[in-house]
Amino acid sequence: MAGDLILVVNAGSSSIKIALFGTGEVPVASGAVTEIGGVSRLKVGAEERDCAAPDHDAALALLLDAFAAAGFPLSRFHAAGHRIVHGGRDLTASVRVSDAVEAQIAACIPLAPLHNPHNLSGIRAVRRLLPDLPQVAVFDTAFHATNPEVALRYALPAAEEAKGIRRYGFHGISYQSLTARLPGLLGAMPERVLAFHLGNGASLCAIRGGRSVATTMGYSPLDGLTMGTRTGAIDGNAVLRLAGDHGIEGAARILNRESGLLALGNASDMRALHAAGTDAARFAIVHFCYWAVRHAGSMIAAMGGLDCVAFTGGIGENDATVRTAIAEGLGFMGVALDPAGNAANARRIDAGGLPVVIVPAAEEAEIAAEVRTRLDGAGA
Repeated sequence: MAGDLILVVNAGSSSIKIALFGTGEVPVASGAVTEIGGVSRLKVGAEERDCAAPDHDAALALLLDAFAAAGFPLSRFHAAGHRIVHGGRDLTASVRVSDAVEAQIAACIPLAPLHNPHNLSGIRAVRRLLPDLPQVAVFDTAFHATNPEVALRYALPAAEEAKGIRRYGFHGISYQSLTARLPGLLGAMPERVLAFHLGNGASLCAIRGGRSVATTMGYSPLDGLTMGTRTGAIDGNAVLRLAGDHGIEGAARILNRESGLLALGNASDMRALHAAGTDAARFAIVHFCYWAVRHAGSMIAAMGGLDCVAFTGGIGENDATVRTAIAEGLGFMGVALDPAGNAANARRIDAGGLPVVIVPAAEEAEIAAEVRTRLDGAGA
């Protein structure tokens, strides 16, 4: 199918978000349908209204109709790209979707039961509505496939490891985008980059020579830093205790939805914690920053030093107070911020020594770029 626009799809359990990209990093159109299967809501540009969307197919059809009305007919679509949370051991790079690839994504459902089924719904909805449109799957785990085996393997019996219980890491599309854009900010790619993706989900990545060599998330997005509603790192026997007290489903609910900043400070949003000003809220912020610094030490060790610090994600891009606390904790590594630049959320915020930068998240644009690379670059 000829065309000049890339359709980027992010399908969740009860929502589907799409964006159209030309050759730039800013989408030319975007929209979403939420509460699929219930009282659905369509939003495209300034338009927002209730709609009837019993399933993902219906939701996508509504969005495509709205795009066509806005001047973006299907004839302009070149290909579609999908964010897929988990690619497992084998899907370690973006790939054109085929029946075999779709089966591999489905085989990863036990590794990401809350995400991969819905990601597949997006692929299937596009195929049913636009059967001739090429599709590319872009994996959130793929960027970390360059981690050495010693970083990926848990010290578990081989039979358990063979089930896929190993570290994978997440936020890979974000880190890949950050890595691609750093040379434009600094003139060259630093050898050893400590990258902070800080939002409701939070992680760190050690990037050496442009490749991930370590990251804080593991088998699932639960591990590592304190997050909005997730515990971050926790002793396995403590998890067993929770499962014994509350059952497996109850423990999963506590660990993933009732912990983190919410448990410590009574709010999962960092802005709400700053506004609250309570002792509990202040402690939650301190806890978040303390564990970010502590895990940062591990990432620095994994890449043998530090040449640059980069912040991305909602908190990383917008919270000067959190960045200040983290920089102070890493002062022993030569990290120092320019107060004015930091307060203004400038692109470069260091005091003139070791580079510290803010890289606005552009995951959708990175997916679109990957689509063009995989299709046009391969001559498809």
